[in-house]
Amino acid sequence: MTKQLVLFCDFDGTITENDNIIAIMKQFAPPEWEALKDDILAQRISVQEGVGKMFSLLPSALKGEIVDFLLSTARLREGFREFVAWTKEQSIPLYIVSGGIDFFVYPLLEGLIEPERIFCNGSDFSGETIRITWPHACDGECQNGCGCCKPSLLRKLARPDGYHVVIGDSITDLAVARQADYVLARDFLLEKCQELDLPHAPFATFFDVMDALQRMEVIV
Repeated sequence: MTKQLVLFCDFDGTITENDNIIAIMKQFAPPEWEALKDDILAQRISVQEGVGKMFSLLPSALKGEIVDFLLSTARLREGFREFVAWTKEQSIPLYIVSGGIDFFVYPLLEGLIEPERIFCNGSDFSGETIRITWPHACDGECQNGCGCCKPSLLRKLARPDGYHVVIGDSITDLAVARQADYVLARDFLLEKCQELDLPHAPFATFFDVMDALQRMEVIV
């Protein structure tokens, strides 16, 4: 039976050229953020704990300044707009699964991706410092403290007739990549796919992503 492509695409460092959380921290946070970043990457603390603590270093009053900064500096990866248009033409489900935060993910994707297809972390600016909320936390099958739990979302959104492809770049994509039928990877995730012998192809632009997907004979 021919299967239906279902796409799960990361945001920071995948759709955008750079990691927006890192860009925010470099621009606005005191030096303590770097130790938290190192602890996340070394897996000494969970992504959820680390990201929550990093944003708690920033005053809520900076919200407008942070959004303006990202809207003027963030760059979408080459071919992304064409890729989105192609998925719509082909009726291929595309979900954005992001460890990013709603207050910058939604503005950067506005007019491209319907809000109901975007899954990311939330934010609360009512206190003195920014508080991150976790509307897509781990389900009962995941104990990793992911924040936005991509494996849980894949389980929730998977289709019985689906061929599930993950598109990503970093450590936050590794657990869901292990569950996918196929992975399109760059940077850290590409190294891990090679190391773990996961079915994958590399990409540099979203034109590469389209080429790889068009070669798959799975679309109904």
